[in-house]
Amino acid sequence: MAKVPRAGEVKTRLCPPLELDEAARLYRAFLLDKVEQVRSLGDASHAIAYTPDEGRSLFAAMAPDFILVPQRGGELGVRLAAVAGELLAQGHAAVLLIDTDTPTLPTGCLVEALALVARADTDLVLGPSEDGGYYLIGLRAAPRELFEGVPWSTPQVFAETVRRARALGLAVSCLPRWFDVDTGADLARLRASLAATPGPAPRHTRRFLSAQGAIAGG
Repeated sequence: MAKVPRAGEVKTRLCPPLELDEAARLYRAFLLDKVEQVRSLGDASHAIAYTPDEGRSLFAAMAPDFILVPQRGGELGVRLAAVAGELLAQGHAAVLLIDTDTPTLPTGCLVEALALVARADTDLVLGPSEDGGYYLIGLRAAPRELFEGVPWSTPQVFAETVRRARALGLAVSCLPRWFDVDTGADLARLRASLAATPGPAPRHTRRFLSAQGAIAGG
């Protein structure tokens, strides 16, 4: 799930400490890193669900080997349901919808999600975020009850989704909790995490922060 990285339209809660154009460049780094991470999943087709519509050419250049699906609808829940429904209608057995705000998420979590969503005893896979939302949802069908009217951008999103899934009789499996980067405090945590764990990935995010003098290496 991706947006065009335009200043003033993405990651605005990171301003301050970042300027609007810096936040957009950081979000673009997140996008590039997530594309590389998803591309590494050899047992899956790869897709970008993008918004707005005029951003298609940007994403086609960024990931020419990915399926491109426009996000349809206003509320996030409507867009999630529509993207999942379209990809399932194209003949895919299951869909993982993944955010772009978790640059340090281990690829192993995505590999685990692929394995879980393929199991007959799992209907729904959720990757809970530490802020009460989720960074991933995996499913083989897309009932709108899981998405419509959810209190998005609140700490109740994950718990409410689990409640609704169980009310529908769905078997839920959960991945490890992880943190996403939405606020200045999250950004400080990201910087500290990358400084404490040297390595190549996430390389675009490291490059952006290194250029700011925020972490060593990069």
